[in-house]
Amino acid sequence: MRRSLVVGNWKMNGTRSSAESLAKGILSGLGEDVADIAICVPYVFLNEIGQIVQNTRLGLGAQNVADKPSGAYTGEISAGMLKEFGCKYALVGHSERRTYYGDTDESVAARYSQAQEQGIIPVLCIGETLEEREKDKTFEVITTQLDAVLTKAGVNSLDNAVIAYEPVWAIGTGRTATDEQAQEVHQFIRQYIADKDKAVAEKIQILYGGSAKPDNAKGLFAMPDIDGGLIGGASLDAESFLKIYHSV
Repeated sequence: MRRSLVVGNWKMNGTRSSAESLAKGILSGLGEDVADIAICVPYVFLNEIGQIVQNTRLGLGAQNVADKPSGAYTGEISAGMLKEFGCKYALVGHSERRTYYGDTDESVAARYSQAQEQGIIPVLCIGETLEEREKDKTFEVITTQLDAVLTKAGVNSLDNAVIAYEPVWAIGTGRTATDEQAQEVHQFIRQYIADKDKAVAEKIQILYGGSAKPDNAKGLFAMPDIDGGLIGGASLDAESFLKIYHSV
């Protein structure tokens, strides 16, 4: 049986002191070990937060990773650098990276591979925009985004990866996919992988990443193919994030 995972994405928020307080607040309220849990923090907080969560159940993650191992790439952070700070996870292909910063399916696949080369678990973010959903292109978009990674890294690479389905139309908009809408896409993703390797499909954690909150998390997480969540705004409050965690 798959173990659930809840990942907080702090995005570009917080100060050093507030980040430390938030991490400590999450740790203090973890309670029973009901699922895997991690926080993806801004690069500049990795050192401090890494020290706080070291030797705890709270995993550390980065919000992105470079598509090259090193070199003249100003502003980029390599997987090797992230590994030194104890990162277990790295988000790749988040919708905001794709929308605002030009991440392509090909560069996302390269970032995914770079993370894995350093033993970091990539959290591969995929999902459709509102326009794509209204044109019934959801599954086409999902397939294209997945294929870019599978072509480069192979289906067996998913043994050491996480997928997060992000309906872009439900991020920061106040809209949320219904439990059934989310399950439909999660089921499609798992079946698409199963057609290539059933064992990999049964094992991989597929998270929902579309504005999950304490009041809707339980219903979403009850769906058979939803294995937890990639949590944005609600992860910036320890109490809210922990309520979501304890909903799995």
